[in-house]
Amino acid sequence: MPLQLSPHLLYDPGMTSSILRIAIPSPLYQCFDYLAPDQTKLAELQPGIRVKVSFGRREVVGILMEVATESTFDRAKLKQAIEILDSAPILSPSLLKLMSWAARYYQHPLGDVILGSLPKLIREGRALSVATQVLLEKTIEENLIANPAQQAAIDAITQSHNFTCIALDGVTGSGKTEVYLQAIAEIIKEGRQALVLVPEIGLTPQSVARFERRFSVPVLSYHSGLTEKQRFTVWSAAYQDESCIIIGTRSALFLPLKKLGLIILDEEHDLSFKQQTGFRYSARDCAVMRAQFENIPIVLGTATLSLESFYNVQRKRYQHHVLPERAGTASPPSLNLINLCQQNLTAGLSPILLKAIQKHLDQKGQVLLFLNRRGFAPVWLCHHCGWMAHCDRCDAKLTLHQNPQRLRCHHCDATRPLPKKCKECQSTELMHVGQGTEQLEETITRLFPNEKVLRIDRDTTRTKGRLHAMLDEIHSGDARILIGTQMLAKGHHFKDLTMVAMVDADGGLFSTDFRAIERLGQLIVQVSGRAGREEQPGEVYIQTHHPEHPLLQLLLTSGYHAFMRALLIEREQAALPPFSHYALLRAEASDRDKPLAFLEKAKHDLKAKSFHVLGPIPAPLERKAGHFRAHLLLQSTHRSVLQNELEKLVQKLNTHKTSRQVRWSIDVDPQEGF
Repeated sequence: MPLQLSPHLLYDPGMTSSILRIAIPSPLYQCFDYLAPDQTKLAELQPGIRVKVSFGRREVVGILMEVATESTFDRAKLKQAIEILDSAPILSPSLLKLMSWAARYYQHPLGDVILGSLPKLIREGRALSVATQVLLEKTIEENLIANPAQQAAIDAITQSHNFTCIALDGVTGSGKTEVYLQAIAEIIKEGRQALVLVPEIGLTPQSVARFERRFSVPVLSYHSGLTEKQRFTVWSAAYQDESCIIIGTRSALFLPLKKLGLIILDEEHDLSFKQQTGFRYSARDCAVMRAQFENIPIVLGTATLSLESFYNVQRKRYQHHVLPERAGTASPPSLNLINLCQQNLTAGLSPILLKAIQKHLDQKGQVLLFLNRRGFAPVWLCHHCGWMAHCDRCDAKLTLHQNPQRLRCHHCDATRPLPKKCKECQSTELMHVGQGTEQLEETITRLFPNEKVLRIDRDTTRTKGRLHAMLDEIHSGDARILIGTQMLAKGHHFKDLTMVAMVDADGGLFSTDFRAIERLGQLIVQVSGRAGREEQPGEVYIQTHHPEHPLLQLLLTSGYHAFMRALLIEREQAALPPFSHYALLRAEASDRDKPLAFLEKAKHDLKAKSFHVLGPIPAPLERKAGHFRAHLLLQSTHRSVLQNELEKLVQKLNTHKTSRQVRWSIDVDPQEGF
C-alpha cells in the first residue's frame, strides 16, 4: 500500500534519536526505516535529501521522506544508513508532495516514482553542479502585437497570482505560442522560472529556437533523447535559483524548479502525455496538481481540447479563453470531403485528390498527404488460400517494409525475410494488401516525377538529427510533397504549405475504442491546421467511404465545440469517462492461463458494491513479445470509491502467491489498450 505521508513531512530538530524513513527504488509499496549515521547533524536530516543505504546485498541511494522517533520494527534490528549525501534537500516539499500524491493516485511504489524521475547520475549520488549560467549577449526579438483575444488570455495568465487552470482554446495558427511567450516574459521579469511541456521530442528543438530568440535567460530542453550527462546538467541548472525556461516532454514535469512561476502544457489533448508503461501517469493531470501544490497558474493550450478538459471548462473548473481567429492575415482552410465509394482509385488516391495536388503544385504551394500507417503494406498474404503472415511472438500481422525488404512487427519490432512460399499451401502467389506511407511515397514519386517527395515517419527519422534536417528541407521549400504520420500532424508551421489531405479517415469511425471518434476529430482538426497558415489560402481534403457519418458531418459543418458537446452527451448516456472513472488491472505471463487466474483471484477480493468489475478477459492484443496478457476493468462514478478499493486491492495482491507468477500493474485512467 502506498505510504501515507504527513502533510508536513515530519521533522523535529529537537530529536536526539532519529529514525530515517527512506524511499528506495523498489517494487515494494512502502518506505524503509534506517538509523541515522553516527555523528549526523540533525539539521542535515531534512526531507528531500539523498541518503546512501544498504538494501539487501547492494548499496543504493534513497530519498529521505520523514524523520521519526519510532518504528514498527525493533530498533535493534534496524540498519544504519551509510551516508548523508546532501546538506540541503534536492527535492522541495511541494515536489515531494506531488510525487507522493502521484504514487497514491496511480497506485505505484513511491520509491520507484521518486527515484525513477531522477537522472541516473543523481541516483548514483553525484554531487549537484552549481555552475553559474553565462549569458551571451544577443539580439532579442520584440513581442508581436497581440490581438484582443490574445491580450485577454495574456492578462488572465499574468494576473493570476495563485493556482488557476486556464484552458487556452485557440484554432490552429491563432498564435497560442505568442501568448505563452508574453506570459512567460512577465514571469522572467519577476526572477522566476517557467516550465513548458510539449508532447514530442520532435517539437522540442523548434520550440527552444523560438524561445531563445525572445529571451536572454537560459532556455533548456529536457527529454529522453539527451545523454545522461546532458540530463544531469539540465537537472542541476533547474535546481538553482536563477531564472530559466525549461522546455521538455512529460519527464520534465518532475524537475526541481525552485522558483517555478508558470506551467504551460502545449497540445494538452495529446496521448503522448500519458506514460503507457511502468509508472503509468498522466503528465497533464500531474501538471495540474503540481501547479496547485506550488500555488501558481497553469495553461493547457490546444486547438482541440480533450474531452476531459472540455468537461472541466463546462463545469467552470477551468477558465476558458478562446482564440477564434488565425493570427495575422491567414484565413481558415476550406474543407472538402471526398466520397471514395465507386471511385477509380490509384493506390488509394482518388482522381479529385490527384487533380487538387497538381493544382497546388502549379501554384508553387506545398502539399501534405497524411496517412497514419507506416511501412509499405499492413498485410502480406497468399492469393491462393488467404494465409497471412503473423508475428511468432505477438497476435499481430506482420507489416511489409521496403529498403530493406522485410516483414516487421510493429509491436515487438521483430523482423523476418519475405517468405518465398505460403506456409499453408506452398503457393508462390504471395501479395501485399493495404497501403502504408512507404507505398504512398512510391506512388506519389511515380505520379509526380519532377517533384521532391519527403516522407517523415518513425522509420525515416531513426537516426539522430535526421528529423531536424528533414524539417529544414520543408522550410526551405526544397521538398514540395510531404508524406507523414502523426509526427507532422501537430505543432509545425510550414509557411508554404497550402494543401493537406487525409488519405484514409475511416479508421476512427467504427473502432471498438470509445475514444477513437474523439481522437479522429482531433486529428482532422490538427492536420487541417497545417494548411494555409500564412497569406496563401489553404485547402483540406478528407477521403472517406462514409461521408454521411453524423459526427463527421457535425465536425465539418458546425465545428469542434459542437462535435465535443455531442460526444459529451453520448458519454453521459453510456456512463463513460469523464462521467465515470476507470482503472485497469493488467497481468501478463508466458503461460496463457496464469494472468487470467491471477485476475480471477483479484476479482474475488473486490467486495464493494458501488463500482463495476468487468472481466477478466484477454487483452485486445492477447500475446505480445511472447507474453500472454489479460485485463480486469474497474469502473465507478465516484473517484474516491475507486481509489479506496484500489489501495486495498494492492495490499492484498502483494500477499498473493499467484502475484509472483505474473507481471501485474494498475493503470488508473487508462487511455488505450482495452
